[in-house]
Amino acid sequence: MASETGHGSTEPVVSSRTMDMVVAGVLAALGALVMYESVELGAGWAPDGPESGYFPFYIGLLMTLASLITLVTSLIGKAGNNDGFVERGQLRLVLQVLIPAAIFVAAIPWIGIYVAGGLFIAFFMGWLGRYRWPRILPVAVLVPLVLFVTFEIWFLISLPKGPLEAALGY
Repeated sequence: MASETGHGSTEPVVSSRTMDMVVAGVLAALGALVMYESVELGAGWAPDGPESGYFPFYIGLLMTLASLITLVTSLIGKAGNNDGFVERGQLRLVLQVLIPAAIFVAAIPWIGIYVAGGLFIAFFMGWLGRYRWPRILPVAVLVPLVLFVTFEIWFLISLPKGPLEAALGY
């Protein structure tokens, strides 16, 4: 049976309760990290007022406590939400965007944001948009070029550049 979106199975991949626990665990760990780093900065009260890590420490503490409460509630709750969080077809659609986006972000340190952006645009226009090269190439070249001129030349904001920009003297 196809899903309402027409993109695959309606079989749930994971339950909402499981996702509640995963997100609560990740946010609790993030809150603990904020607290740890805040102590490194100084989370106390100095003679002239709060130290640098004072407010972040308490924000991290509140974040950790709220996340742990959510985690425990999800673990021991008898009437937990076991409805499907995402169906296979929906997950497939999300991954079609998430994986290329992650590759785009990972490529930026090596080839720069402008080249990576052009490749990203070209990939999506061809793969998901099903456009042909005569439409893809001008957009994939002109959009990063306009962004380069806007940020690097007009606003003088330096964004991550790669070998192409270095060869051009930027």
